[in-house]
Amino acid sequence: MKITEYITEKVFRTRLKSNSCIVIYDPERRYRELCLKMADEKTAVIDASEGSILSRYDAQRAFNELGNSKNGLESLLIYIPARKPLTAEEKLIDPFSIYSECGAAFPNLEGDDFLTLCLSAKPDDGTEIRRLFAENHSPTFAMVDSVGGGVSYPQLSVSLKASSVRDILVSVLTPTEANAAALAESDAWVGEAKSLFRASLGMELKTRSKSLSAISSELWRFILFSEFVFDLPGELPAALKSVPVAVAEAEALVNAVCDEIRSNIRKRQKYIEKAEEIESDLKLPQICVGITDFGTKDTFPFEERTFFNRAIDGIANNSSEVTRMMLSRHKDSVWQGKGETKAQWNLVKSALDLVEKCRELERELAHNSHSQAALLDFYVRDLRLADSLQREFEQAVSSQFDHEEIMHGVITQARSCYRRLIEKAQAAFIKHLETDGWTPEGRLANAEVFDKFVSAHLRDRGKKVAFLMVDALRYELGVELRDKIVEDDFPVELKEAYAQLPTITLVGMASLLPGAASDLVLNSSNGKIVPIIQEHVVSNVRERMNFLKKSFNDRFAEMTLEEFLRAKPKIPATADLLILRSTEIDSQLESNPESTLSLIPQTLKMIRAALHKLRSLGFQYAVIATDHGFFLNAQAEAGDVCAKPVGQWDVSVHDRIMLGDGSSDASNLVLPGKKLGILGSFPKCATPRSMAPYSAGYLYFHGGASLQEAVVPVLTVRLATPSSPGPSGIEVSLSYRNGAKK
Repeated sequence: MKITEYITEKVFRTRLKSNSCIVIYDPERRYRELCLKMADEKTAVIDASEGSILSRYDAQRAFNELGNSKNGLESLLIYIPARKPLTAEEKLIDPFSIYSECGAAFPNLEGDDFLTLCLSAKPDDGTEIRRLFAENHSPTFAMVDSVGGGVSYPQLSVSLKASSVRDILVSVLTPTEANAAALAESDAWVGEAKSLFRASLGMELKTRSKSLSAISSELWRFILFSEFVFDLPGELPAALKSVPVAVAEAEALVNAVCDEIRSNIRKRQKYIEKAEEIESDLKLPQICVGITDFGTKDTFPFEERTFFNRAIDGIANNSSEVTRMMLSRHKDSVWQGKGETKAQWNLVKSALDLVEKCRELERELAHNSHSQAALLDFYVRDLRLADSLQREFEQAVSSQFDHEEIMHGVITQARSCYRRLIEKAQAAFIKHLETDGWTPEGRLANAEVFDKFVSAHLRDRGKKVAFLMVDALRYELGVELRDKIVEDDFPVELKEAYAQLPTITLVGMASLLPGAASDLVLNSSNGKIVPIIQEHVVSNVRERMNFLKKSFNDRFAEMTLEEFLRAKPKIPATADLLILRSTEIDSQLESNPESTLSLIPQTLKMIRAALHKLRSLGFQYAVIATDHGFFLNAQAEAGDVCAKPVGQWDVSVHDRIMLGDGSSDASNLVLPGKKLGILGSFPKCATPRSMAPYSAGYLYFHGGASLQEAVVPVLTVRLATPSSPGPSGIEVSLSYRNGAKK
């Protein structure tokens, strides 16, 4: 198709059909004759070349007649030999802009420039087209039509089942067995290949072999090295200047071929093998050792490392935009699955997410910490995101092996940002704790959860409720679990609750029992805490479950979450309350927090699986609660230990809280136990003002007073949808056409 035919039919006439009215702005007067020839009984063409008042009148009259069935006028084209108005002021001056607003204007799209139109009309001759425009910025239609000269590649097209130059090049580089077999029948295609390579790439085939493998290997080297050179911002090293490279006009074709192969899963492995082979043959890493900027593409694997180093430097130098740009470029990189590469890039992304969020939250903290209520609301709404990102970051740290310590700066910077934010939040938390005490007035205490969320469903016998007591499910994990439950199409509600101090399993699990809000007391025995409810000691699992059994008798059953999921559970038909216990999160993090963070999602998955199983067993509701949260202390530095306060301390709990008697100091907050919600035989409670424990070496801890340890989730899940009454009966009436009886 000639370029004039393409522009007339594929561009102008196509847009006229879509818009009925089009205004063509043409300051170079290139398209005037094409427009005038489009006039017929259905299309009115107004030529504003002379600029007379008549053209305005004719345009208005023709526009008014559009769609009039009497005259048959269907479309209006207005030709203006001037630049298209862009600003509102320019449109006010242009008397024809109203028609483009009602219809369309040309040029209007990104591809409406003359070069792009020519490339679209002659996709196989892109290199020659670009060469023509490089020599003459405004070639004539005849000059464009002369490009290509009718040259075709029938043998290659048929054998490779390819219809374009790009498709032929891709097939030569990555031939299928059928392609190879078809080309093996004759070597007539070799001459065509030489002509095609020369015309489209400026490549002179060197090999004398007529085998597909030899020609393909030479083309691989030529194409990949050409992309590398085109993308290189600086000077090519002298040692590489003798390596053949494509002509500049072929850059778009080279990029298109490489991108297509890299994006095709079936062809990608071939690309990787060839790129590594060519990189080694040309000694690119050694020759390019002094280059730090290779552009935007990582044609060869050694380039990926330079992008990676720039991403690392961006975090270390507080240039987040550089790291974000590198991450965006590498997102679809063909090298992302090589060796430790994926884990390293994941760590960089996790670090950047954490750093940026911490800086954002640090700016907002000052405006959200003027009171205990404001700080707690800020934590639940936004600040807990830092804990979630820190957990994901530490998981990424543990999943990669940094033998050369290239990630040290990234890890240090991310941990430093989190540490700074959390210490500021902790200082505000302790300040309000000293004034307002615990638990916060008017808010849900964790000790109220059973009475408010479980007992309410047990008033009616036969209504089945599951109470999942999950150890160490801190608030941000509750949010993640809530989002996953929503994906499972369960109606779920998340509330924040405020844990009983000290935030340890012994006390926290006791606080989840009936009557704990009013009757839980903590006494001392042989230097240990003894929780008591209504004169019943509830220090361990057996004692807590016995307490529930005495309260609910045959309406009660209990087991671990794992037992419930592993086999068909034996639940008495009379059991309306099923307790499911999970200690996986706490036990895993207590034993080895560095390597078990990745197991937390598995526990959340187990909880979701339990909900489905509970529904199948006829349970209507599930309540998910926890005893305490936790803090990941990987950012601790040498000397991050809190000196114990002076006094007579009967019990030291998890190196984060002390019970007994003593006085506050610069490092410790000491308050009456009653002010912190601790009833019993302990007159006072001491806790570090910072996030440091009383002993060194803790990467994971809980027990003390902090947002991470003391703000916990409560999730209520409706397992069964209330059934709506169906119709009492159905009546069916049958009749036959035309009154027929049979």
